Amino acid sequence: MEKLTVNNFNEVISEGVTLVDFYADWCGPCKMMAPVLEELAIEMADVKFVKVNVDEEGSLAQQFSIMSIPALMVFKDGKVVNSVVGFNPKPMIEKFIKGAL
Repeated sequence: MEKLTVNNFNEVISEGVTLVDFYADWCGPCKMMAPVLEELAIEMADVKFVKVNVDEEGSLAQQFSIMSIPALMVFKDGKVVNSVVGFNPKPMIEKFIKGAL
């Protein structure tokens, strides 16, 4: 999954459907979520899967009011259309993404 920074964030999310995983390297639930998202990225080719390290990109975390991680946000053409916080099993994440399409 591509890692986004404040420099490329808006460009990447501006078109189509993008799932952004706000995470941190020290976060246990984030580490559990990573393989689930990688599987879904392969299965859902029409959705871009990217991640933002909240420790490295604090301004993005602030911009989207990220208080707990992992936090997943689905963007459609640059606008937030769905969000969820915490670890969720694969079927729930898939439903969460499809609900935003």
